[in-house]
Amino acid sequence: MSGHGNTVIDADGLILGRMASIVAKRLLEGERIDIVNAENTVVSGRRLQIIKDRKKFLEVGGRQDKGPFHYRKPNAIVRKTIRGMLPRRKAKGRDAFGRLKVHIGVPRELRESERESIPDAHLERLRGRYITVGEIAKNIGWKV
Repeated sequence: MSGHGNTVIDADGLILGRMASIVAKRLLEGERIDIVNAENTVVSGRRLQIIKDRKKFLEVGGRQDKGPFHYRKPNAIVRKTIRGMLPRRKAKGRDAFGRLKVHIGVPRELRESERESIPDAHLERLRGRYITVGEIAKNIGWKV
């Protein structure tokens, strides 16, 4: 635990889906979690296959442009991935999602805190085929 009573997880080199499922489970147990370095989280797969359909990905469907909307910031992409693994329409899921904070880089107030990693979600499990969430975000229009 850090000084703020939150667990700080360094997402540098962690696989997005595996990290999200583990974090979602911990949030449901009542833990408060800050995730730092969200732009360095990785998505497994071939780079060109992931980013090739950028225009189609960003299209908003339907006549009245009601969605789906896609976030462009890396911290919002990671946050939405974790939200998808929570029962967000139930009170316990909404409360759990409220205990989550995701940051780009490391904010000043968390620099001194002890950061942990998730060994089950580490990049070493992949065989070199991955792309970072920051690269995906830049490709779909994130302006740093």
